[in-house]
Amino acid sequence: MSTPVCVVLGAGPGLGLAVARRFAAEGYHAVLAARLSEHAEPLAAMLRDEGHGAEGAGVDLTDPAAVHDVIGGIGERHGRIDLLHFNPSVWREKDPLHLTVPELLEDVALGAGALLPAVQAARPFMRAGARVLVTGSAAADTPFHGAASLGVQKAAVRNLVTSLDATLAPDGIRAVAVQVNGVLGKEGPFSPAPIADAMWRAVSRPDGEWTPHVPYDG
Repeated sequence: MSTPVCVVLGAGPGLGLAVARRFAAEGYHAVLAARLSEHAEPLAAMLRDEGHGAEGAGVDLTDPAAVHDVIGGIGERHGRIDLLHFNPSVWREKDPLHLTVPELLEDVALGAGALLPAVQAARPFMRAGARVLVTGSAAADTPFHGAASLGVQKAAVRNLVTSLDATLAPDGIRAVAVQVNGVLGKEGPFSPAPIADAMWRAVSRPDGEWTPHVPYDG
């Protein structure tokens, strides 16, 4: 397949859909993956109605084997994966005095750990110029104590992106976390569309200008 392929993990009707739409506008075939295929397929249908190539997929990001199978299946069907966007996170309203260790580990496994099997499965289908894109958050630096696990997730996934970028760079593949330093909203600079534009700019940089972390301040 000559058409580049973007895969959005943790796709929803907000930022995930906006990122898929932004890359589809650049000629990518979009694969939107949500926990259930019946949630992902209507999002893909929206893009198809707009004239883009798109499909939905269901995947349980808490199951590494399932992640590997779904991502590997996408790569085998299309022969390539050019962008892997990792978007999931868990909002659990518990402060550090009430958050348990199992809950923290469960949240980090989804919000950061699931990136590992996703990249490992995608790597055989990624060629030079391919990109790994992660949705970062100001919570990595200024966590909200009432949802303490979120900051740990975002700090962990940002750290992991640094290691991924260093590992993949010799093969011409780069990884970046775009840190959204604001509260997501339906309108204004922190709405999905302008953030998706910022993500496109982040992955479009040449290697000579590359950094694994890009702040988005609106």
